[in-house]
Amino acid sequence: MKKLMMFRLVCVSILIFFLSGVSYSQPSEKMVKVAVIPDHNDWVYRKGEVVKFNVGVTRNNEPLQNVTIRYEVGPEMMTPVIRDSAILKNGNITIPGGVLQNAGFLRCKVVADYEGNKYEGLATVGFNPEAIKPTTEYPDDFTQFWDKAKHDLSAVPLDVKLTLLPDKCTELTNVYQANIQNFKVGSRLYGIVCIPKKPGKYPAILKVPGAGVRGYSGDIAMADLGIITFEIGIHGIPVTMDAGVYVDLGRTALDGYMFFNLDDRDRYYYKRVYLGCVRAIDFIFSLPEFDGSSLAVTGGSQGGALSIVTAGLDQRVKYLAAFYPALCDLTGYLSNRAGGWPQMFRDQKGATKEKIETSKYYDVVNFARNVKVPGFYSWGFNDAVCPPTSMYSAYNSITAPKELYIMQETGHWQYPEQNEKAKQWLLSRLLVNKLK
Repeated sequence: MKKLMMFRLVCVSILIFFLSGVSYSQPSEKMVKVAVIPDHNDWVYRKGEVVKFNVGVTRNNEPLQNVTIRYEVGPEMMTPVIRDSAILKNGNITIPGGVLQNAGFLRCKVVADYEGNKYEGLATVGFNPEAIKPTTEYPDDFTQFWDKAKHDLSAVPLDVKLTLLPDKCTELTNVYQANIQNFKVGSRLYGIVCIPKKPGKYPAILKVPGAGVRGYSGDIAMADLGIITFEIGIHGIPVTMDAGVYVDLGRTALDGYMFFNLDDRDRYYYKRVYLGCVRAIDFIFSLPEFDGSSLAVTGGSQGGALSIVTAGLDQRVKYLAAFYPALCDLTGYLSNRAGGWPQMFRDQKGATKEKIETSKYYDVVNFARNVKVPGFYSWGFNDAVCPPTSMYSAYNSITAPKELYIMQETGHWQYPEQNEKAKQWLLSRLLVNKLK
């Protein structure tokens, strides 16, 4: 019976991972590998420059003979302009990829058929990505809208409730589930806060989540280093429930939450989410262990979006680190190019005037314009969830000090080295006073 229960728990955990809508782990290895390699080492070209893709199909690192491939080339996440097939007599071929006359990204996708199985590879190249400009517009009353929302939030009592989680505590850190009031009286926000045990004042990191519905464990390891961490959920539900509860909610009540009330800027789902990030900062500032100034925010995908949003919305944030941010340049598809996750206007039939107008108040680009603090950013060109065109639209709108760490071949995931680089970037700033 115990083994059966463990098996069910593992299955539920795996299901949550796939239902989350985003992937953060490096893809697993496959027997046959399809390598698509642009003829520029940095995968970057000038507008009007012709691209060539070198394709190789291998098994056990040896070229496969006479394998059949199908390939398509075109602007990322748009209708391909080239579709063709070929037989690789010696395991490799060069594909003419064409050209872009405007700043943007071009993607080559290759599928190899071998022994009845299909294996895929892709490469995405940038044309003057530093020149990509957003398509979304900045509303005249953008600042007033969010200033009023924050003012209304400030009138809602914080009403903090902390529950110690003894099984998660370490010799150095106390771990709690935090339950605070958000958005309006009766609405809650939950997260895991990790506080160093040693008396003193500490910097803090707000960790904001990727898309989906799941529980959280908190960043205990970072707290053991001497940093308060607060990892939040966004849905107003406890973050310590059984895994199956989140699966059920993701399939039912919270399925498609990113589209809820998109036609009304005051009722759109992300209003409570964005304000929840501000409320999380209110909570951090209420902690007697917080040093009162050194605060960073970090996350990936939806969390990357929320990192930029929070920094642009709340001047108490001093640093941010964002991986492949979602919700960038949402109207891209209306200008015949890729728009950010969740690609709400990819089907232009649903692009009503009301939805387009609402999106402007929640587009990460418009918060990026207001970011005033140093930031670390990282993503890959092969991202098929958050297209690089959309992410560059936001990044290029930031005038504050910024550092972009590109890992061209990555998709909607990152290498451990990227995580470590972001961690060290944050530590070097948050612990600067303690290290002196």
